[in-house]
Amino acid sequence: MAASSSRVMLGPLVAAIDQGTSSTRFLVFNAKTAELLSHHQVEINQSFPKEGWVEEDPKEILQSVYECMERTCEKLTQLNIDISNIKAIGVTNQRETTLVWDKETGEPLYNAIVWLDLRTQSTAELVRIGKAHHGLVYSKTSCPLCVCVCPLPQCLTGGKSGGVHCTDVTNASRTMLFNIHTLDWDPELCKYFDIPMEILPKVRSSSEIYGLMKSGSLSGIPISGCLGDQSAALVGQMCFQEGQAKNTYGTGCFLLRNTGAKPVMSDHGLLTTVAYKLGRDKPACYALEGSVAIAGAVVRWLKDNLGIIQTSTELEKLAASVGTSYGCYFVPAFSGLYAPYWEPSARGIICGLTQFTNKSHLAFAALEAVCFQTREILDAMNQDSGIPLTQLQVDGGMTSNRLLMQLQADILCIPVVKPSMPETTALGAAMAAGAAEGVSVWSLRPEDLSEVTSEKFEPQINPEGKGHVKHCYLISK
Repeated sequence: MAASSSRVMLGPLVAAIDQGTSSTRFLVFNAKTAELLSHHQVEINQSFPKEGWVEEDPKEILQSVYECMERTCEKLTQLNIDISNIKAIGVTNQRETTLVWDKETGEPLYNAIVWLDLRTQSTAELVRIGKAHHGLVYSKTSCPLCVCVCPLPQCLTGGKSGGVHCTDVTNASRTMLFNIHTLDWDPELCKYFDIPMEILPKVRSSSEIYGLMKSGSLSGIPISGCLGDQSAALVGQMCFQEGQAKNTYGTGCFLLRNTGAKPVMSDHGLLTTVAYKLGRDKPACYALEGSVAIAGAVVRWLKDNLGIIQTSTELEKLAASVGTSYGCYFVPAFSGLYAPYWEPSARGIICGLTQFTNKSHLAFAALEAVCFQTREILDAMNQDSGIPLTQLQVDGGMTSNRLLMQLQADILCIPVVKPSMPETTALGAAMAAGAAEGVSVWSLRPEDLSEVTSEKFEPQINPEGKGHVKHCYLISK
């Protein structure tokens, strides 16, 4: 009973909605220690109505948010934790997934078009051909012209009945309508793409009170943090210093490097994005970003399409049983190649097969593919910055695969550092929400930030082995 009583006196708590491509989660943290107290997760179904199309049901997404919130509150109550101690809620979401809804009824007009979708490839190509307009878009947005906003705050704050129609700078910067230099919607870009500016949400900082929850067990709690998922992970990894970088291994892979208060434009196939703006009166911070379309999604493909594994944990066991791909190479370009090539017409390939090749070798090749693609982005990032990265901070679901993490350290030839609490995306949203003016239960001052325990994977490859890694790396291109 003593332990239960002490848990009641935890002090301020902050929650986070983590709405990702594959699942929705709701997590509650102790604002003083960053300890994760409880969470609930619901998987999201994807549909593929045509070749290259990827969609999700927006009503299912919203329902999953409410379900996760209620189930987590039930778990907290069972732990004798008072949910009235939750002082704020942050939101982090899959970026670039697009949804349009009727402002009068609040009903979606179509499914959510997921960021992996390729249907706008022909439109992007037309813009690319028009060189002058391509330059206009890139100079203001730094977004590549390929298939690449968050309605959750409006839905949660009342929807059609007075909900707040807003987004934050990190999500807005991924639309090709937002000027990353002026930090506002760009009239020239909106006119070019024929988007009425009046339908766009108001752009706010990543950390301020947007509105209050209007229903459910947490009704009345302020929603005060909003970040695109990769920006949230950068904050959750506490990469607040220029030069710090993190890679998130989710459905895709996303490597961001903090470049400070000035945007650095890439010459090597990366893009410049708004990393965060932690307060209305705080300056924006920028990042260089490189993205891999298929990371964790390759595990799902091996499970659902080929049936060679039943669970994601089996992949590590299969790969570890052989310890090498024996010359089998896998390029999972299911939705084209992202950074640094930006080639949407590319498709996946498996090569180097022999009669000896079996599913274990393919499993190992799948893990190597994730590592090789990350290596390509890191090389481009080092060239742009001129300062080689000395270690890479990592997070995301795939980091539970220890073989993958060791392979990544070997292929990068630098240490890979994994926090013991892997939910850094949700943590970043919670930090932004708790630090917002009017909430102020989470200090972001460097001296106040909780120390995070982590595991470091050191490269175990010898100098001769580096040549082998480079050979594999070139094949992956």
